[in-house]
Amino acid sequence: MRIPRPRSLAGQLFAMQVVLVTVIVAGCAVFTYVSDLSQADDSARRQATATATAVANSPAVIEAARSDNPTPLLQPYADGLREETGVDFVVIMDPNGTRWTHPEPGQIGKTYLGHTDPALKGETFSETHVGVLGRSVRVVTPVLDGGRITGLVSAGITVEKISAQLRRQVIALLGVASGALALGGLGTYVINARLRRHTHGMNAAELSRMHDYHQAALHAVREGLLMIDGQRRIALINDGGRELLGLGPDAVGRPVAEMDLPAPLTSALLDPGARVDEVHLTADRVIVVNSRPVSGGEQSGTVVTLRDHTELQALSGELDSERGFTQALRSQAHEAANRLHTVVSLIELGRADEAVDFATSELELAQVLTDQVVGAVGEPVLAALLLGKAAQANERGLTLVLDEHSRIDDGLLPRTLPARDLVTILGNLIDNAMDAAQGSEGARVTVTARTDEPGDELLLRVSDTGPGVAPAAADAVFARGWSTKSPGRGLGLALVRQAAHRGRGTVVLAEGPHHGAEFTVRLPLRAEVTA
Repeated sequence: MRIPRPRSLAGQLFAMQVVLVTVIVAGCAVFTYVSDLSQADDSARRQATATATAVANSPAVIEAARSDNPTPLLQPYADGLREETGVDFVVIMDPNGTRWTHPEPGQIGKTYLGHTDPALKGETFSETHVGVLGRSVRVVTPVLDGGRITGLVSAGITVEKISAQLRRQVIALLGVASGALALGGLGTYVINARLRRHTHGMNAAELSRMHDYHQAALHAVREGLLMIDGQRRIALINDGGRELLGLGPDAVGRPVAEMDLPAPLTSALLDPGARVDEVHLTADRVIVVNSRPVSGGEQSGTVVTLRDHTELQALSGELDSERGFTQALRSQAHEAANRLHTVVSLIELGRADEAVDFATSELELAQVLTDQVVGAVGEPVLAALLLGKAAQANERGLTLVLDEHSRIDDGLLPRTLPARDLVTILGNLIDNAMDAAQGSEGARVTVTARTDEPGDELLLRVSDTGPGVAPAAADAVFARGWSTKSPGRGLGLALVRQAAHRGRGTVVLAEGPHHGAEFTVRLPLRAEVTA
């Protein structure tokens, strides 16, 4: 047996609203009916009272009551007054209740069917009584002549006439109530049709479950997710997005332009168009941005995803270095093979002494730089990097020189300064310096790596013999995409500044001693102490 699917949220609200509107309209109709019934009865009593008192105070009636036969004088008067006032009867009688007038002439002279005792005491009163014309609301009042009661007047309206008037009002009321119910139902249907479109026909349980999944997915996804509304404010951001952009818990609702993000990244987030795999830099991270516009009704916005490529970029840089090392080793292996063949050939020619001299001189040249690097740089990662870059420089026809004042002891670098960041900084600076120096006169790259005297700061300096950098471009060189080489490059110096920022250090560009570029990076080795 198939279990019926619960009604959608829009359907439930529609049913509830229809019932609510029906109850309200029915309640208003019943209240109006009861009110109209009471008002109709009160109106009939007031009308009858006004008519009866007017007749009792009429001089013609007082004068006729003195005569022996008042009927010929009063009957035409009562008939005319009945038609003018709209009452159903005006009965004038003597104090004993004998009728002088009546709408039905055959009833004249007969006894009045009703109570007269209060009127005989000088009071005007009303009652509902069954008479000749049927049940009626009537008022009885005395006719006073010099303080003496000479007659009684009874004026009334039949209940049937009151009911007929009430029926007409009820019919009009039902028409208004039906119109209000139809209009309320139509308005409710339109509102719920719109709600059904927005909720996609889901019921309350499905919406609640979707909300729970939505929240769980937002917190579970490591990538950053942003939703930007039509006013370019952050409508939604998950934990990954806050971490990647460095935003606080109050980010939702704030304009993107006020987030103090790098200008290129801000422009990318504010752009309503689609963006695919764009690389942007923050102070600490390399972020890949993808965005797509979203339209829904009158609202529009953008969905942005952020991926952290900081680690991937660092690994890519290390891979490039490893490739360079591999190429350098291949070149050195080729050169070593050539030299070995030379040594073997000299021995075969009987020139053993020359073979020994040739081999010794080659070993000394290769060992000088190795001894210098190993002796000055005790940090194994930096030492390996410098030896590898020296091999690459030799392969490219360059000379890589380690400044004589360089000195870094092993174990000096703190854990807050990871070796990967040092590789990123020094490796990119040396690569750029070799690119700039290649082809120049006396092509040379000079590297300085040392700590200051108190041991509080690490200094890394790379200079070259290249053409240098124009002063106007001193700040632009650190921007993503700036490059004097082929398109698609220009990320190295941006990563250098980013790594230096993570280490709370600085990067300065100046003119080197050989009129080329000189980059100086200073990184603190001790944590800052705050009061």
